Amino acid sequence: MVPALRYLGGACGRARWGFPGGFPWMCGPALGRPRPQCGGGRSASTSSFDVVIVGGGIVGLASARALILRHPALSIGVLEKEKDLAVHQTGHNSGVIHSGIYYKPESLKAKLCVQGAALIYEYCNQKGIAYKQCGKGLMAIDCPYTGIVDYQQVALSFAQDFQEAGGSVLTNFEVKDIEMAKESPSRSKDGMKYPIVIKNTKGEEIRCQYVVTCAGLYSDRISELSGCSPNPRIVPFRGDYLLLKPEKRYLVKGNIYPVPDSRFPFLGVHFTPRMDGNIWLGPNAVLAFKREGYRPFDFSARDVMDVIINSGLIKLVFQNFSYGVNEMYKACFLSATVKHLQKFIPEITISDLLRGPAGVRAQALDRDGNLVEDFVFDGGVGDIGNRILHVRNAPSPAATSSLAISGMIADEVQQRFEL
Repeated sequence: MVPALRYLGGACGRARWGFPGGFPWMCGPALGRPRPQCGGGRSASTSSFDVVIVGGGIVGLASARALILRHPALSIGVLEKEKDLAVHQTGHNSGVIHSGIYYKPESLKAKLCVQGAALIYEYCNQKGIAYKQCGKGLMAIDCPYTGIVDYQQVALSFAQDFQEAGGSVLTNFEVKDIEMAKESPSRSKDGMKYPIVIKNTKGEEIRCQYVVTCAGLYSDRISELSGCSPNPRIVPFRGDYLLLKPEKRYLVKGNIYPVPDSRFPFLGVHFTPRMDGNIWLGPNAVLAFKREGYRPFDFSARDVMDVIINSGLIKLVFQNFSYGVNEMYKACFLSATVKHLQKFIPEITISDLLRGPAGVRAQALDRDGNLVEDFVFDGGVGDIGNRILHVRNAPSPAATSSLAISGMIADEVQQRFEL
């Protein structure tokens, strides 16, 4: 067992709850970029794999790549509920390659971040993916390993590596159920070689021996589908960005980050040059009323009730009421955000800013109302529990650390499943 992994208990049994979605067997283009093709040497209609990764974000794709490069004889498939890969947390990432100094030195975050930054730079150089060094400043800490990169392009490059090595990517596959096959070995066509059945919302099935889930915003629900513990619960926090008008971009010459509040896992409002020349200012951190609630008025009754009833949100609100009110106030009134930005660049005014994009962070929250700050991986017991590994909490800097995380996951899969 890898000592660094934090395991949460939870017996696994029969899956219980549904998971919304759709599913044609096809891949689609991601934001106009060249995209990896489905199949990767195997038919897209292949119904069985040795290992299935649920989730086509940067962590899931990096893990799939690491596994197939380490075990080329295995058949490995990635299931993604969207028609494109890396469209949620990966696609809405600010694009910063973190240096690791923002995190507690003893944390897994800090250790993986330092490893990951070096690996990402090396990978981008090998693949010809552009990045910029933006680590210099006046009266600040100069972080030479801080830069910017297009993480969606990195994720798609991981997918391409994975498919070229023989892996399969199946998009529009929204998982509805994960269970053990019911037929007896004597009646099974494959002799129960693939005992786990993963069903989608249209009743089609994938069979496999082992499962690794990297489901981000839905990691708790996917765990519950497999009969494992749903805790820690995922609480979605929306982060809104502002854009600096083109004529004012000269004000920001590199990444500018405030020292984060150690009580919270959020990094605070920062200044991030993008690969396309834009300057993003933000994000804030406000509760989203939908797991994919990228707009202020997006709402899901199920998601809201789930957060209120099943998580420690109420305790979190009472413990940090003033912080939450301040974040909501800044989200509603641009002038409040500008005052905060002016602490770093006094010349910025409201007229220099435009409303920008937003992302949703999958933040794990325990029942006591504590924000889970570090990476969390767990499995379970029983027939399914011994064949599944859940990546339960992979917050920022998961993108920077994706290659380092994937190596850890590959180590754990190898040892846990005795591959």
